[in-house]
Amino acid sequence: MNTYKNFTVRTDADGIALVTWDMPGKSMNVFTEEVMDELNAIVDATVADTAVKGVVITSGKSTFSGGADLSMIKSMFTLYQQEKAANPQTAAQKLFDLVGRMTGLFRKLETCGKPWVSAINGTCMGGALEMSLACHGRVASNAKSVKIALPEVKVGIFPGAGGTQRVARLADAQSALQMMTTGQSLSASRAKAMNLVHQVVEPDQLIPAAKQMIKGGLKPVAPWDEKGFKAPGGGIWTPASAQLWPAAPAILRRETAGNYPGALAILKCVYEGLQVPFDTALKIEQRYFTQVLQTTEAFSMIRSLFISMQELGKGARRPADVPKTELKKVGVVGAGFMGASIAYVTAAAGIDVILIDRDMDAANKGKATGEGLVKESIGKGRLTQEEGAAILSRITPSADYADLKDANLVIEAVFEDREVKKDVIEAVEEVLPEGAIFASNTSTLPITGLAKNSKRPENFIGIHFFSPVEKMMLTEVILGEETADKALAVALDYVAAIKKTPIVVNDTRGFFVNRCVLRYMAESYDMLIEGVPPAMIENAAKMAGMPVGPLALNDEVAIDLSLKILRATVADLGEKAIDPRHMELVSRMVEKEGRFGRKNSKGFYDYPPKPAKKFLWPELKSFYPQKKAEDVDVNTLKQRFLVTIALEAARTVEEGIVTDPREADVGSILGFGFAPYTGGALSYIDGMGAKKFVDLCETLAISYGPHFKPTSLLKDMAAKGETFYGRFDPYAKEKEAA
Repeated sequence: MNTYKNFTVRTDADGIALVTWDMPGKSMNVFTEEVMDELNAIVDATVADTAVKGVVITSGKSTFSGGADLSMIKSMFTLYQQEKAANPQTAAQKLFDLVGRMTGLFRKLETCGKPWVSAINGTCMGGALEMSLACHGRVASNAKSVKIALPEVKVGIFPGAGGTQRVARLADAQSALQMMTTGQSLSASRAKAMNLVHQVVEPDQLIPAAKQMIKGGLKPVAPWDEKGFKAPGGGIWTPASAQLWPAAPAILRRETAGNYPGALAILKCVYEGLQVPFDTALKIEQRYFTQVLQTTEAFSMIRSLFISMQELGKGARRPADVPKTELKKVGVVGAGFMGASIAYVTAAAGIDVILIDRDMDAANKGKATGEGLVKESIGKGRLTQEEGAAILSRITPSADYADLKDANLVIEAVFEDREVKKDVIEAVEEVLPEGAIFASNTSTLPITGLAKNSKRPENFIGIHFFSPVEKMMLTEVILGEETADKALAVALDYVAAIKKTPIVVNDTRGFFVNRCVLRYMAESYDMLIEGVPPAMIENAAKMAGMPVGPLALNDEVAIDLSLKILRATVADLGEKAIDPRHMELVSRMVEKEGRFGRKNSKGFYDYPPKPAKKFLWPELKSFYPQKKAEDVDVNTLKQRFLVTIALEAARTVEEGIVTDPREADVGSILGFGFAPYTGGALSYIDGMGAKKFVDLCETLAISYGPHFKPTSLLKDMAAKGETFYGRFDPYAKEKEAA
């Protein structure tokens, strides 16, 4: 048995080598330079050993592998930037050679002359699936935890280690494109139906079944290396392909508005690759992968959606000197939809919850919300009956604050009313144990003001959830002026326990996310008032990369809530703090027209009974004189949406609300879907450069108002040629320590 750091290799009496991938000190196996070196050595060793008849590769962990490691992805960008600065002529060639390393390793495995079988026991994604596809046989466990995917497109790239070529030669082209351009996860049975795995077996039969494939005479030759191989459906030049390929770019454009170079590259790789021999096809894929890696979109998306998200999820902002808190019991006060959903996600994380409301009827209704969420998850196969029952058993409805006497953390989720919240804070603190943390789920009220009602403001913090809580991955953790490190640490430990991504912001009205969302919606009000057709407003926003148009989003948020926010802003900051035309529009929608949004089935859209789809309210066009569509520049509309949000994000940095650019980027994407291809609101500015952004702001300010004027920070950055990630370097402390 050879000794490796990340693998063990044991050969049985039948001559089958079992290669177990189990990286020390990691919760999940990932590809690193070292792992590739060792896998290369294992291929050489097993080929050289005449006693070895075949190889089974599996994982020693509960998952198979999540693909490439952060450090390897980072090093690719670092190397390219260094080479580009030192020797621009050869930088692309060096990157091409670097990205081809994994492709070459998997091709070496595939053509080594001995059969390899991948035994997939859990999550198998990205490069790990590409390696498995290079194996001659694939067996997957039927466990619910098995997820098979090539999700690279979600972080701005695409499967660049043979994935586009092997999937398109195993599955039909339409299914292959659907899988790769969406990054969707497949169950083991769906992967088998697509011909991506050969067998699906019980977990305890995984290794025996994999070994049996080799004993049964598995050929050590990939189908595409056999003479006369034809791709499923016959390849490109068939009647079926004549229907698929002309439509494919149009369908992709409908879904992505042409904003994602990685998604388009998948189409090119498959279309071109299926027309040439396999090794040439791999070179085509390698060429496109090199090209995509050089785009601003790939760099920004990988940084925000892969690297920053993982760093924030692992507690990048957590105070290091505070011991980890094991949360045994959490209190939630307010059993309305929001509070009930918070109770549900907490119980789903294995934590006991006391769900409190003014009386038992209200508290029980809150638990019933959890029952509905459990029922839905069971119906979709995400939970078993037993798992659902276990979650519900952890939620205890109550009308007695005394039940919170042994809670580590209490989250208040009552109405957005200072007096109501004041009463709750005082009632909870009567019974809350020493050292326990009180968190408010307020969406707009400043935490420092609420903490004035607390006897221990150092233990008072904001944890702002987004609706629907069970689906939205972001939480905003808000520090009051007196919030101590322990409160921050406990809040972040809680967010980690419920498997959400936190951003930490300082206190202000609307915090970070809502400030940006309100700017997005306010820009749509301006456009309506200017006479831009409502459908153009919505479509331009989607073309800019937003998942939902601003009018549809306002309906989800509720138009009457927008009116309350406008009035509260006037009450606190005076008439000049808002645009009176916005007040006129929103108050007319609510008070004259009775249109509150989706909740009463009429807002900027009409919501007919299902299955009919929502449609823009026809009367909206009569509010203001309408411009002709051909007189409106769609590109300008797109710019206005992105710039107004990015400007607001920049203001929060200038005001010290957001102190880490990673949090502005991740928060803007996870919080309200800010054009993910940009990498987030600050990466959007960094991607085009501060000078170009400032020039764009000044141009827009001339035509569309002073809210587009660039801030003094941005002007300073433009003059100095700075970026947000350079000026507010999130890794500065680590670099100093090193």
